Amino acid sequence: KTLTVIQEAIDLIKRFHDVRIDLDNLPYDDAPTYELLNKGDTVGVFQLESSGMRDLLRRNGIDCIEDVIALIALYRPGPMNMLDDYVQRKTGKMKVTYPHPLLEPVLKETYGVMIYQEQVQKAANVLAGYSLGEADILRRAMGKKKASVMDEQRSKFVGGCKTTNNIDVKLAGSIFDTIAQFAGYGFNKAHSAGYAIVCYQTAYLKANYPV
Repeated sequence: KTLTVIQEAIDLIKRFHDVRIDLDNLPYDDAPTYELLNKGDTVGVFQLESSGMRDLLRRNGIDCIEDVIALIALYRPGPMNMLDDYVQRKTGKMKVTYPHPLLEPVLKETYGVMIYQEQVQKAANVLAGYSLGEADILRRAMGKKKASVMDEQRSKFVGGCKTTNNIDVKLAGSIFDTIAQFAGYGFNKAHSAGYAIVCYQTAYLKANYPV
């Protein structure tokens, strides 16, 4: 439905303004688009229409497409408890911290909050030397919370942290628990990014060609 609306809008813009919109090459720094998002003027904008989401846009502030990707991943029943942390950190009301300094490059774009499944995998890879395939098995185990599998993975993770980065066993166990808490709610970033692109396209058209 949304893709049809977008195509119809593009056809009308060509007809009435003689402007050909190239969706694959939209500027991702378009000021009117971000102004519209930050005002929460998003009725008709894919995924961002609900009153809760519009309030969140106004509270959080949107500076870039990555912000849209993160909010789509966070605005779901599971990770709602992480939403306030994200907003507080993004708006500078709470200090950005990381479970371990090695996780800063992994979590910097989301202000230290682990939002995406890909971040869970990368964290295990960086800290404990997991291959990305092994890290995906860990992610799935954390999502399902099977006690026997979790015990096995905890032992492997803690051992890997010690071997790979000489991280203290107690600290490694604490980091494992933190990651497990996030992993239960983690969203696939690729999926969220796909949604965010369509969000941005509809917001761009509404901001620049409102009629």
